[in-house]
Amino acid sequence: MLNFNVPHIKNSTGEPVWKVLIYDRFGQDIISPLLSVKELRDMGITLHLLLHSDRDPIPDVPAVYFVMPTEENIDRMCQDLRNQLYESYYLNFISAISRSKLEDIANAALAASAVTQVAKVFDQYLNFITLEDDMFVLCNQNKELVSYRAINRPDITDTEMETVMDTIVDSLFCFFVTLGAVPIIRCSRGTAAEMVAVKLDKKLRENLRDARNSLFTGDTLGAGQFSFQRPLLVLVDRNIDLATPLHHTWTYQALVHDVLDFHLNRVNLEESSGVENSPAGARPKRKNKKSYDLTPVDKFWQKHKGSPFPEVAESVQQELESYRAQEDEVKRLKSIMGLEGEDEGAISMLSDNTAKLTSAVSSLPELLEKKRLIDLHTNVATAVLEHIKARKLDVYFEYEEKIMSKTTLDKSLLDIISDPDGTPEDKMRLFLIYYISTQQAPSEADLEQYKKALTDAGCNLNPLQYIKQWKAFTKMASAPASYGSTTTKPMGLLSRVMNTGSQFVMEGVKNLVLKQQNLPVTRILDNLMEMKSNPETDDYRYFDPKMLRGNDSSVPRNKNPFQEAIVFVVGGGNYIEYQNLVDYIKGKQGKHILYGCSELFNATQFIKQLSQLGQK
Repeated sequence: MLNFNVPHIKNSTGEPVWKVLIYDRFGQDIISPLLSVKELRDMGITLHLLLHSDRDPIPDVPAVYFVMPTEENIDRMCQDLRNQLYESYYLNFISAISRSKLEDIANAALAASAVTQVAKVFDQYLNFITLEDDMFVLCNQNKELVSYRAINRPDITDTEMETVMDTIVDSLFCFFVTLGAVPIIRCSRGTAAEMVAVKLDKKLRENLRDARNSLFTGDTLGAGQFSFQRPLLVLVDRNIDLATPLHHTWTYQALVHDVLDFHLNRVNLEESSGVENSPAGARPKRKNKKSYDLTPVDKFWQKHKGSPFPEVAESVQQELESYRAQEDEVKRLKSIMGLEGEDEGAISMLSDNTAKLTSAVSSLPELLEKKRLIDLHTNVATAVLEHIKARKLDVYFEYEEKIMSKTTLDKSLLDIISDPDGTPEDKMRLFLIYYISTQQAPSEADLEQYKKALTDAGCNLNPLQYIKQWKAFTKMASAPASYGSTTTKPMGLLSRVMNTGSQFVMEGVKNLVLKQQNLPVTRILDNLMEMKSNPETDDYRYFDPKMLRGNDSSVPRNKNPFQEAIVFVVGGGNYIEYQNLVDYIKGKQGKHILYGCSELFNATQFIKQLSQLGQK
């Protein structure tokens, strides 16, 4: 698309054609996790601007538009044509544009006599946001439209529900057009996931039937990573497991998402000046904000985002030590080049001419980049560590794991809630997990006692109100989702990280070692992907959009295990589940899983939604 919709030739030496990129907020969210400003520049994008900002005419430059086909976007594009802002226009729509809107643009182009300048019009079918090679989320701009709360509101009307489902299906359809594969769909019955499955099946079916305009024929199919075997799409409803999104976590990426402001692969940190004589558990004083991108290019992140936190701290420390050894080398190089006082920017400008300088120097930009990543992770990990210590997150994590795996507890739940330490939110999360995963709901008298303790701890009881209704409503009460047997064993503190030279004072933080346990979503996927018979998934519906007559059955035609699967959680997902799936598939040779969700929320955001649902 950025190359005017012709394949990009890798080794062509010519300069790229310079152009402007015009996007709306949707387009911005899709592009920003994928391409950095530098990468855009390498593709010839000199300027990238929001559609609805004040833009000056640049009459001799082509413009690539990447927007949703909404009423106001189309109006603004027509206005651009009338004002003759650019030399030529390449219009790309994130989702398919309707015939009537296309006619509006054509009329505007005629009126502005700019028909020859509209070079191409494309439907890109890209209405989803890719956060990782194996993870996507539907949208960010209007995510409250498809949120857990929106789907589970007791007062939702049928037409509102239709709109929500259509929004989800439109994005999933785009996703499969991009993959170039028609999936076999499985879903649980009687849930929102089933409504999505029915609609998606119908939409794929209609597209396949119209052979002339089908998006799944011919050349696109070969390009998909799924050559001969079709992928399995498992549609899961968030309601099958409400405990996991509330769970405290112990792996790096999920912790960053849980305790920091981490959004579309960018983390925003407030640099604190340390906690000066503030009461226990108080937030450190606010200082300036910094933001960091945690991207696939970042090797450290790729390697450690799924590691338990103490391991991450140790690795950052090791990286730092190996860098310090090389740092003296850097100083030497700088002095040879007469660059002592220069900042890193000036040096990276020089890096283009490194070929002319000695080979020793060529390692300089690489070293500086390494240094940048070490600093980044030192700051991020330190920020996470502050939260772990201030809020005793390791204790909560271990305790919840015990509750979820039905192990005996060494300290009563009531004691933890009544403990003066700890934030109201952490206590609420702990109690909700207990309430959701316990087989025997606490008696009214006990519940009142818990409620009083929670209220005294400063908790808002609305989420509990909702979970109580939810539990009464789901017949799951008879068999709550099981979370496997015990999963953590504390192993004395790490001695290496304890060194005084370390950046991270891990004192008092438990070094918990994780055992791989499949969460409910992973277990469901395992059953369906490996074709295992299991009461949990045996009555999942089966859809094959390629079959001429759709018939409703749960008997799969295909008896072979699948090589590729997409798990999609209707009602919101989280990094804990994503990480669990990634760990699961590591042990399976040659198989791939993608994880998607209608929105990505951390426990704080989820509790807020539950609270709104529980309000009287």
